[in-house]
Amino acid sequence: MDMIRGMLSESPAEAVYGLDIGKMVIQFKSGKPGSIKPKATAGRTNEGNRPSFCLMDECHHWVGSTGGPEFFQTLKRNIEKTAKAGSRWVSTTNAYNPLEDSVAQIIHESDMVAQGFWLYDCIEGSIALDDIRDEAKVRAALVEAYGDASWADVDGLTRTILHDRTTPDSTYCRFYFNQIAESSDGWMSKSEWDSCLEEEDPIMPGDQIAVGFDGSIRGDSTGLAGIRLRDAKLFVIGVWERPKNASPDWEVDVLEVEARVAETFLRYRVAWMYADPPYWQENIGRWALAHGEDTVYEFWTNKPTRMARAIERFRTAAMMRDLRHDGDHRLTRHVLNAVAREVPQGILIKKDSPRSKRKIDLAVCAVLALEARADAISDGRMRIRRSRVVGW
Repeated sequence: MDMIRGMLSESPAEAVYGLDIGKMVIQFKSGKPGSIKPKATAGRTNEGNRPSFCLMDECHHWVGSTGGPEFFQTLKRNIEKTAKAGSRWVSTTNAYNPLEDSVAQIIHESDMVAQGFWLYDCIEGSIALDDIRDEAKVRAALVEAYGDASWADVDGLTRTILHDRTTPDSTYCRFYFNQIAESSDGWMSKSEWDSCLEEEDPIMPGDQIAVGFDGSIRGDSTGLAGIRLRDAKLFVIGVWERPKNASPDWEVDVLEVEARVAETFLRYRVAWMYADPPYWQENIGRWALAHGEDTVYEFWTNKPTRMARAIERFRTAAMMRDLRHDGDHRLTRHVLNAVAREVPQGILIKKDSPRSKRKIDLAVCAVLALEARADAISDGRMRIRRSRVVGW
């Protein structure tokens, strides 16, 4: 309101249009209907209003704890009812935190933006988190993000980013570079994951492995990951993700998944398999009948105590370099997409928001595979093939 009052006070608003520029309300001196005023985030009390224009500012702060999403829906409904008469809304925001499910995120991830019904404009500074200590790259990204905002102190911001250690780097990415995807709550950093890379000694047919499966039908991905028992090396057996231009009725090809599971049991010596049951209980039951009820087990990932322990085992194994992977970009992407969520039972991994397109299903498969490996070894199932030396 301070900006609005400042701009109007230097215009013919009072003399020509007869506006009474108050501190909290701007209206006509004559009493004619119409006013400019701020609104509190109370969805129910604002239902039924008929605004001609609504400015939703700083909506990366409009989160569930403050009633922001409900308030947004109320304002949007009010505008839509009179859109034919010219009513419009505009939202201005900084880059949102993907963990907060704010109104800024809701708008950005909406199909209305994807299909072009809502206009969305954003400029992000082109810099990776790993380059945030490179002065030249930091300065270039700031110039790119701030554009023609000549009042921005690029030199001062560059010094702050390079030398201030009181603020997480992800915060600089959000508020200075306008990067949405960065989050300080990532489950695993790229450097940690890359340190587990081992491209030599590939997985071979006949290797003894454990398997993790996480399935979906439409929304999330369906994945199948394996891990070799003798050295805990992870690899991707299969992943089924929704294509970018898929039709609304797209579904995972269940028969293809079934065939890949059957092929896995033929190709490798599967010692143990953990599978998350939702949507796939009947299939998992058939796999158990076909390959052994003492080999294929259900593992409910929505049980926080058990899942938190499995995630802790995986995280510890990665930190201690007791875990390996072959560098598959799909697994890497899913692992780095995962964010950590603290619950009373420990740490769980989630997507950065329920509607996020940044999938983590292969990360879940990898966690289940490592847990299956641990239980297989504990059960005495690891068998190391030794060459037999015969002498004459």
